[in-house]
Amino acid sequence: MVAANFPGALVIRLSEILCRAAFLSLVATARVAGAAEGKDPYDSGQWSGMEEEFLRGQKVAFDERVKVTGPRFAEDAMNVPISLDASALGDVRRVMVLVDRNPIRKVLEFFPLRTRPTLAFRFKLQQSSPVRVAALGADGVWRVGSTWVEATGGGCTAPGATRASGTWHQTLGQSQARFFGQGDATRLRLRVMHPMDTGLVAGIPAFYLEELALRDEAGTEYLKLQTFEPVSENPVFSFDLPAKPVGKLVLSGRDNNGNRVDAGVSP
Repeated sequence: MVAANFPGALVIRLSEILCRAAFLSLVATARVAGAAEGKDPYDSGQWSGMEEEFLRGQKVAFDERVKVTGPRFAEDAMNVPISLDASALGDVRRVMVLVDRNPIRKVLEFFPLRTRPTLAFRFKLQQSSPVRVAALGADGVWRVGSTWVEATGGGCTAPGATRASGTWHQTLGQSQARFFGQGDATRLRLRVMHPMDTGLVAGIPAFYLEELALRDEAGTEYLKLQTFEPVSENPVFSFDLPAKPVGKLVLSGRDNNGNRVDAGVSP
């Protein structure tokens, strides 16, 4: 009734303002819903942008059950050891490793299809930073564990040893595998020879492994890895299988130039 006393154009304008306010309210609500539960233990200014870029608005919670272990100080910034364990979460579908202050923040993605959600590896660290492990469970929530690693820097912007010596092409794609322990040992360590160039060294383009998969001879996948430039040169990955496999496993993969990795893994 009151609107009848106003010119038609003004009524339309008021309606537009109310609609815009309602839309902004919905956007704000969605952002809150997608924000991580709990406080970032390192209060990182980069975290909100990383959450939006890599976890894409899904529900996120900081969770101490996602264990991340690394050195307090990286003595070698090109080979920083990290181990993760998300087995306390139960069913884990996907694991993502991110580094807040690296120029290339995503390190790898791990799909533990028939392995435990545990992994050990090495990566390049440009400067002191939180290291994040986000594990996606069956409930659709990304649960995030973190650790802080100090570094003097430069891990992403220096050439690797085989690149500097010019010998990388002699071993490219070669792999080694070994099971550890006695009896029904289930710890598997894989090594693949590759320079893993970040593209941040003058005159050396990005050249890195993009994916690896481990299957049995029937084609059943045990795990998949998507790897990115910050993974260390000649990467080594350690996994935990639920049981020692019967028969040979097959490691396959490729790098960003299409070079293949194909090798047999015997228990």
